[in-house]
Amino acid sequence: MKEKIDCKWTGNMAFEANVSEHIIVLDAYEDAGGQNKGARPKMLTLASLAGCTGMDVISILKKMQIVPEYFNIQVEGELTDEHPKYYKKIHLTYQFKGSDIDHEKVDKAINLSQEKYCGVSALLKKGAEISYHVEYL
Repeated sequence: MKEKIDCKWTGNMAFEANVSEHIIVLDAYEDAGGQNKGARPKMLTLASLAGCTGMDVISILKKMQIVPEYFNIQVEGELTDEHPKYYKKIHLTYQFKGSDIDHEKVDKAINLSQEKYCGVSALLKKGAEISYHVEYL
């Protein structure tokens, strides 16, 4: 299977990526020559990781008949010092709130996502150390 996007330059440092008929605006910070009109490309990598693993986890939990009241994923990436700068360490914090949350099932869902299903995580693990922990609010 192949996937394709268009990423059109819109002036200065800004681009518009057409992803599955959704427009994502990308731009650089002002001190890097941009106008801060959109997200930074590397940070979208972190968002992609959160979305990928989040969709896995919620799908698995629903099959286990667990629906949290609140589910959030915070992702923090540590960049290398030298160019090309890339994420050398990434840490995810899975946050849950709810009265009927089975911690063992949550751990199983997260492990399945990280070790079997999340393609973004699998890709990023080739160049970054990925860690995570769970918080119950």
